[in-house]
Amino acid sequence: MEKVAIYCRLSEEDRNKKQETDDSNSIQNQKAMLLEYSIQQGWEVYNIYSDDNYTGSDRNRPEFKRLLDDAEAHKFDIVLCKSQSRFTRELELVEKYINGLFPIWGIRFISLVDNADTANKGNKKSRQINGLVNEWYLEDMSENIRAVLTNRRKNGFHIGAFALYGYQKDPKQKGHLIIDEEAAAIVREVFTLFSQGYGKTAIARMLNERGVPNPTEYKRQHGLRYQQPKCRNSTLWKYFAISDMLTNEIYIGNMVQGKYGSVSYKTKQNKPRPKDDWYRVEGTHEAIIDRDLWDRVQSIIAARAKPFDVGTVGLFARKVRCANCGYTMRSSKNRGKHYLQCSNRHVAKDACIGSFIAVDKLEKIVIQELNTLSQRYLDQDELERSVEFNQNLEQQKVACLKAKAKLQKQLEDNSNYLLALYKDKVKGLVGEKDYFTMANDFSKERERTEYQIKEADRHLEELEAQMLAGDQRKEIIQRYTHVEHLTREMVEILIDYITVGKRVPGTQDVPIEIYWNF
Repeated sequence: MEKVAIYCRLSEEDRNKKQETDDSNSIQNQKAMLLEYSIQQGWEVYNIYSDDNYTGSDRNRPEFKRLLDDAEAHKFDIVLCKSQSRFTRELELVEKYINGLFPIWGIRFISLVDNADTANKGNKKSRQINGLVNEWYLEDMSENIRAVLTNRRKNGFHIGAFALYGYQKDPKQKGHLIIDEEAAAIVREVFTLFSQGYGKTAIARMLNERGVPNPTEYKRQHGLRYQQPKCRNSTLWKYFAISDMLTNEIYIGNMVQGKYGSVSYKTKQNKPRPKDDWYRVEGTHEAIIDRDLWDRVQSIIAARAKPFDVGTVGLFARKVRCANCGYTMRSSKNRGKHYLQCSNRHVAKDACIGSFIAVDKLEKIVIQELNTLSQRYLDQDELERSVEFNQNLEQQKVACLKAKAKLQKQLEDNSNYLLALYKDKVKGLVGEKDYFTMANDFSKERERTEYQIKEADRHLEELEAQMLAGDQRKEIIQRYTHVEHLTREMVEILIDYITVGKRVPGTQDVPIEIYWNF
């Protein structure tokens, strides 16, 4: 008896679901229809794979990925869907799996509504046309949705999945925000404390000590389907949460949206948009912060914006990280001297043991390490060893190129064997069962060879990078030998990042690790 795997998918948010874990009615209808058809055909149902609230262009659907893994392991003989678009809307995946790998794996694909069936050799073109139509549908739908959302943004309607902390969605008017008094009280407190002279880190610490949940934790506690970041201290208020809050115009009744835009309809990746391209509409909802308080806060922020000389960037800005928590260390100034410190330890107890170092001390350490490297690499013996090392890298590169050429020949032979095997099957010289068994073996061998070629390419890239780095290392070190002071340009060229630990008790030693760009 043939085994069938049933796959169901629904992309739109279903309002009939009582709980997040429930199946929607549409999914249940799909299952019932496909189960009934399987029973009529006399097939044994191996498993039902169901993805609810996923689009057909999402390649990371959990049940979809599990279905493909089980198909490759040949745990069933047939994949059954309501329509081809339920399986995927991307033409690339139609070709890769339905018309490509499934026949090699011995898997038959059937969709009921559009009569797709890989056992019917005559409807391959119709499957490809379906895939092309679905691809066009995705693109058109993306453009239509973008146009609708843009129009709603321009008219001041809120279109986000979640309201900004301090607000909630108006159940009586779609796209309108109303004040959430519980969270709004915290927002007012943050603005008030900052206007009274409290720093952003100090405000975060005060909230954490009182056990006030940060915005993401607040959403989760109030039953919103918000995915909480799973990392240490993810429920704590941080400097940047306070900073973002203090500059968000939504709190004075202005709707500001479109700060990020999608790269393509095929990906969820977003990128920042220029400020001039944001959608800003005034007076769309009730303000939490009055205009006087807002103006005072913005004036304070503007005055604090440049703690060092006007127009300059700190010597190690964004280059130094706390060795204990990974937090980017921030600049501070005391009695005319500049310091770097991990402010994460200030937001709550046990958040971090903290790191601290003077900028001039760090500069001396970096220069000392750079001079040490200079002496070593400019030493004649070291240069000779470097030449020998590069010669060895060149030999490795030649050997790797030969090995890659051999693998490419194996890949070409594999393709020829597979083509010859298919011709023998068409001529009746090889049975269908034997064909699929041997084709599967060829396919696995091909995958192994392709993986080995990728590894060879990766190794070649590493060798070339090492050879290039050797040349660059000598040039860079010669250029910056015996420097007395660093400039921001030098830091950008020389340093990837630096980690700074907590000072060793009883000494002046601070653990430092420099990660060079060469």
